Amino acid sequence: MSEAPGTLPVCDVVIVNWNAGPQLVDCLRALSRCDRSDYHLRQITIVDNASTDHSLQEVERADLGISVRILRNADNKGFAAACNQGARGGDAEFLLFLNPDTVAFPESLSVPLSFLQSRDAEQIGIVGISLIDDRGQPARNACRFPTPGLFLRELLGLHQLFPKRFPGHVLLDWPHDETRIVDHVIGAFYLVRRHVFAALGGFDERFFVYKEDLDFSLRAQQSGWQSCYLATARAYHKGGGTSEGIKARRLFYGLRSRVQYGFKHFGWPAAVGLLLATLLLEPVARIVRALLMRSGDTLWETLGGIGRLWLWAIARPFQTKTI
Repeated sequence: MSEAPGTLPVCDVVIVNWNAGPQLVDCLRALSRCDRSDYHLRQITIVDNASTDHSLQEVERADLGISVRILRNADNKGFAAACNQGARGGDAEFLLFLNPDTVAFPESLSVPLSFLQSRDAEQIGIVGISLIDDRGQPARNACRFPTPGLFLRELLGLHQLFPKRFPGHVLLDWPHDETRIVDHVIGAFYLVRRHVFAALGGFDERFFVYKEDLDFSLRAQQSGWQSCYLATARAYHKGGGTSEGIKARRLFYGLRSRVQYGFKHFGWPAAVGLLLATLLLEPVARIVRALLMRSGDTLWETLGGIGRLWLWAIARPFQTKTI
């Protein structure tokens, strides 16, 4: 690890881009406006997963005021693999994985980096901050680790119908207005100690997108590191990201990653039960909700996403090494 002059923390930023459009330039411009008096921003790396829009050209044309390293992939390697790729080649003691649909505020990096330098944070390996939505309110971006029963409640939609009785994995029972230790903070703003990231081997690349951050947070906790939600720093997060326009595919990736998480962490019987419930029960629950909403788009998105999952499950039978 390279040391910064004095005692200031050093940070590398990794942004994975897939057709982010103008959001990517907005994200970089906001980073350039951040207060950097209390830390060193050594490197910003954009890993482009074979974008077909003009987002990279817009970055190259823009006057950003900061230097950016761009890595271009010929095909879409997935989010976890691209994050690992971007992390390589840097040596800063802290790594920030940042979604391109975020807009940092002046204190977004300085506050959490200073916090991680404090004695109170010696056992904290991962930090997330308050992510503000379009209404200017803190979004719920801290989560509990899921169990098989929690996933079952979510796939049946019980967490939406009866949130107090059947809570989902997102912590909705507090307003995210105070700093606290949590199981997991979502990967839109995911600040990690590099030596923790290296010791755990980075993100598990079997997760193409979704749950790779949740899996990492669980492995970090199992290794003795905590995750912290820091309420004293903020950033704007649009949400939905660049997958907003491909909802059927997004549904497939989300469901597949959930099943993969189950096979990795729940053991064989519970994981097989989760897979069968996802293939057989969830389609019914989602179709009923779509019909009640009278939403043809939601119905077709559900059928498209579940259909992809069935094809994947048939092609990859119940093998924990490949699922």
